[in-house]
Amino acid sequence: MYVHSVRWLEMLQLLLAVFVLLAGGPGLGTTAAAKAVHLLCFATSWGVTVWAILVGGVIMFLLRGKVFQACFALNAACTAASAAAFAWLHRPPWPPAERRQLAVLLVAAGFDLANLLIFTPRTLEMMKKRHKIERDLSIGEEVGWSKNVQVAKNNPTLAAINKKFGMIHGLSSLANIMSFGSLAMHSWYLASKLEM
Repeated sequence: MYVHSVRWLEMLQLLLAVFVLLAGGPGLGTTAAAKAVHLLCFATSWGVTVWAILVGGVIMFLLRGKVFQACFALNAACTAASAAAFAWLHRPPWPPAERRQLAVLLVAAGFDLANLLIFTPRTLEMMKKRHKIERDLSIGEEVGWSKNVQVAKNNPTLAAINKKFGMIHGLSSLANIMSFGSLAMHSWYLASKLEM
């Protein structure tokens, strides 16, 4: 879990370095740089969330979770940086609409961090335990419908690990959906500010 925290901090440091470079760049003010960081990080986080829910989940599952950590680390770093840039752009005292949006971004970042630091490591741990039990029972390598559910009816160890895996994976999915919802709310707010 420590390695994932370090990667997240490295990503955040990189994003802050980009912000500082843009803020001091020729012809670009600090406000423009903060807006660029906010939009870039929000768009990246939104894209990663949509990809993880609609497309990547299947791919990441097939890769045995090796991509989950990178996905959630990028998402958490971008959502946190987007929230920081938004807070900097709308300094206190915040009007109610901006206060709600900052809360929405912080909620999304919180769910992303929960996924990165709590749910993903536990899900992967349960998945590894379940795969070991399945290998010992010579199941789990089938193409199509797995024999896991049928075998679990007569194997309390497999049934227990399936239940734990389902619970922690469900919490991870819920955190993903909550982050998605929060980012969707913020995209609606941003869309309402566009002049076309």
